[in-house]
Order: sequence, then structure tokens, then C-alpha cells
Amino acid sequence: MRVGWNSDIMAVLRRAGLLELGSPPPMVPLTGGVSSDIWRVDIAGKQYCVKRALEKLKVQADWRAPIERNSYEAAYLEVVDRLVPGAVPGLIYVDAAASAIVTRYLDPKAYELWKTALMAGQIDPAVAAAVGDRLGRIHRLTADDAAIAARFRSDQVFHAIRLEPYLLATAETQPMVATQLSALARRTAATKRCLVHGDVSPKNILVGRLGPVLLDAECAWFGDPAFDLAFVLNHLALKARHRPADAQHFAEAFRRLVDAYLGHVDWEPVAAVEERTTSLLPGLMLARVDGKSPVEYLTGGKEKADVRAFAIHHLTEPVARLEAFREAWFTGFGK
Repeated sequence: MRVGWNSDIMAVLRRAGLLELGSPPPMVPLTGGVSSDIWRVDIAGKQYCVKRALEKLKVQADWRAPIERNSYEAAYLEVVDRLVPGAVPGLIYVDAAASAIVTRYLDPKAYELWKTALMAGQIDPAVAAAVGDRLGRIHRLTADDAAIAARFRSDQVFHAIRLEPYLLATAETQPMVATQLSALARRTAATKRCLVHGDVSPKNILVGRLGPVLLDAECAWFGDPAFDLAFVLNHLALKARHRPADAQHFAEAFRRLVDAYLGHVDWEPVAAVEERTTSLLPGLMLARVDGKSPVEYLTGGKEKADVRAFAIHHLTEPVARLEAFREAWFTGFGK
């Protein structure tokens, strides 16, 4: 990796009391995200991660988001670390002036990025189950908590980073299902049950000896837990289309994640969570080919067409159970 330095990040570290005046420490810019400026910094034998929110995201479309989302990410790290220790990186410092946070850096030698493993065909159902279990625990422990709800009044941020670029932008490119997508956005915005991460993607999950660690919680919001579940299941579904030879392994990972997650649902009927998840899934699938943030690995016209056809069909004729969705998608990819 390229080693450089950034004066703004150094200023954050000095305000955090981690860096004295003098020569810049070793700093490495980290890639993988589109919404923040992220650096790994080595100071006195310790490694830190500094993340600063960007107003304009690093995508082709004109996608902007409130930079105060950084404060909600910090709050998510504090809350989840208290309730489910080890589920998030340790928060060290919050710099409101720079819209930045400093966290502990997790060494890649001890933590593997889940996306890297999945894209290499290393699809371990036990890891998927652990992700579902951890996500379910977070939702169960924050369900209907008035104090947490008051702390995460981040509707504007969630709209700007999730509902608008995914569901509403896709409604503009796919007018055939614009009514369904707009209805999903309205329902999601109105559902207030749990602390939602908002970006439970394999690129934001490190897998270590003590289980999965959730990164990048800047979409944190008190809202619909079905969004988190649908968001992560969507990635398993799309990666199966990218790697059709591994489709049944992804199908098993999908099943294990669902089973582990639903085992924690006690704040409302399981069937209600399932129904919202199955209706959101095709909307998110379509968003990742026709929204503002398309996945980078579905590049072929046939791949995109398969996702598009399946998603449009299931937006107009949704299923109520996740097992029915799993069987429909992983058997032939909607052909």
C-alpha cells in the first residue's frame, strides 16, 4: 500500500492526544468505502484507524450526505460495544469539528474481510450464522428502547444515504415498479423498532477468532431491523449470481444466517420481520444494478438482466417467507 500523510488526519490525532508535534507518523490510506476518508496510522507501536466523513461520496452519481452521520457512527460503536462486546471496533476519540472518529485498527493478520473470502469462493455457513446471530442480538437488545431511539434520530441521514440512493433513485430508473419502491421507502422510514446499522455488507464485516466485527456504522438509525437483514442477505444473493458454481453454498449461507437471526426475534412476530425483509430484498437487488451504488462485480449484461427480471417480478408479486425467496432465487437465478 501507498504510504503518505494527511494534515487534517494529523490534526485529529493531535486533538485526540495521540500525536505530538513533529514528523508525520506512518499513514496508509485505506480503500473499500465511498463515503469517507480513511487512514491507518502507526503511532508508538500501536495502530489506529481514522475515519472522516465526506459530504460528496466517491461514486459516479451526484450522491451527497450530511457529514453529521459521523456522530451517529460513534454513538453506534459506543452502544453496541457495551451491549455486545467485540461486535464493533473500539472507539477511541470523536472529533466533532472534523467530522472524524478514531478507532482501534484491527490487524488483517487476525481479521479477514468477509467479502474477500466470499469472492474467493470461501463460503463458510458457520460464519454466516455468526453474522446472523450477532445482528439478531444487537436488534433484540435495542428493541423498543426509548433512550436509544432518542439518541438515534438520524432519519435525515438514513434517507440521504440509504432510502434515496437505493430505493427512490431506482424508482426513477425503473418506473414499472416505482410505486412499489416508493412504498418500501415510506414503510421503512416509518418503522421504528431497533438500532439499525444500515450497511451490513460483507465489505464491512471482519471475521476474527471471536466472531464477526461490524465496521462503518455511519448509517446508524433507530428504525426497521428488516433493513439490516435484507441488506446483508442481498449481498449473498448477488454474489451467487456472480459465482454461479457456488450458488448452493451461498444458498446454505443464506439459510444459516436467516435461522440464526430469526432465533433472536422477540420484539414482534417473526412473520412480520420476514415479510418486510422479503419485500425489501428485491428492491435492494434492483438498487444494486440500477441505483446510485451498483455492485462492481456484476458487469455482464446477462447478469444484470437476470437480477433485474427477478427483482421486478418479486416486487410486483412478493413472497412472505424467506425460505420461499431463497428457493426462488437460488434455483436458476430467476430464469
